Amino acid sequence: MATKTLDTSDIDQYLGKPIESSELREPISVTDIRRWVHGMQYPNRLHYDPDFAAQGRWGGIVAPQSFAIACDDGHGAAPACVGKIPESHLLFGGDEWFFRDVRIKPGDRISVLRVPFDYVVKETGFAGPTCFQRGDNIYTNQDGEEIAVQRSTSIRYSAEAGGQSTDLSNSEDPVWTEDELAALEDRKFAWVQMLHDLGHRERWWDDVTVGDALPERVFGPHSIASFTTEWRAFFMSIWGAFRFRKQDLEGMGFTREMAGYENDPDMVLVNPALTDGAYYGPSRGHLNPAWARKIGMPRGYGYGASMGSWITDYLSGWAGEHGRVVHSNSNYRGPALTGDVTIQTAEVTEKSVDEDGRHLIHVKHRMETQTGTVMATGTAQIALPKKPA
Repeated sequence: MATKTLDTSDIDQYLGKPIESSELREPISVTDIRRWVHGMQYPNRLHYDPDFAAQGRWGGIVAPQSFAIACDDGHGAAPACVGKIPESHLLFGGDEWFFRDVRIKPGDRISVLRVPFDYVVKETGFAGPTCFQRGDNIYTNQDGEEIAVQRSTSIRYSAEAGGQSTDLSNSEDPVWTEDELAALEDRKFAWVQMLHDLGHRERWWDDVTVGDALPERVFGPHSIASFTTEWRAFFMSIWGAFRFRKQDLEGMGFTREMAGYENDPDMVLVNPALTDGAYYGPSRGHLNPAWARKIGMPRGYGYGASMGSWITDYLSGWAGEHGRVVHSNSNYRGPALTGDVTIQTAEVTEKSVDEDGRHLIHVKHRMETQTGTVMATGTAQIALPKKPA
């Protein structure tokens, strides 16, 4: 039975005040960008093929808009996870992104300013009283240029209630036949072909019509292997990549078994294996089904930060290198589970010109599994070039 109360009183003292951030030790490299798009299953040649990128707008490889989150030491969740909630767990609940017209390039040094924003407690069927907590991450480069602002949402809930809510009837991966997998490969490649067809050309604002559907994007089936590839694309998962801040996960209310030494700056110098979230601490539920079930997931599951990146990549890939995502707001309603496929769709709902003269395409987007289970929904505004008069 879920607990009747959730003590969130410790959160108030942190709201509106910047919190400590970790520092990346080295500048961004081309291989970092390649590792990222590989991990996110985003085969846009602009971000990994030097010959193709040399002919494009920037004259070389640049990071996708989704890359900013890789430069944070906590998937963007840190300012949305402050204050102690005793005996609690955490899941990602959503992201709102405000992107500037600044790209991350090889050689850049990225910094993150974090500010806790607000929280609210609601009753949920998943875990009873549940805290929805938000915080801002402001990403800047070495020149002080703002790259993006991410307002992340975390879901914090009773560890006891979360474990009791696990749907054990859904603990086995679905089985795919060879014919089904072959058909999936065709669907998956259709979106990749769209990237190839667009190439370095513009997608003109003038040519888009309200009611248009963006091409479907399909990828998966997900697996422990694919989630591990995602995990290793985040700098925080690489020994020594960050000059880590010191944090007290137990002091924030995480149970001892889920706290551990993940990203601990002292332990990484003694026994770095204990700091690896793939094996110990709060991240191990993603890659270990037994631990997944302790926090309410039936089997291995993907990362909320990756879901947000899939959304950004989906929209920016369609926009092409002459367009960009300006703003997106996404609610994560269900995880990517091992064995499932992710299907992304979007529809154009409006066209506008904003006060800055940007020509915007408004879309509502959706992410679901092969069974129609909703993973995420949201809206976004995408800037596209207008044909010259």
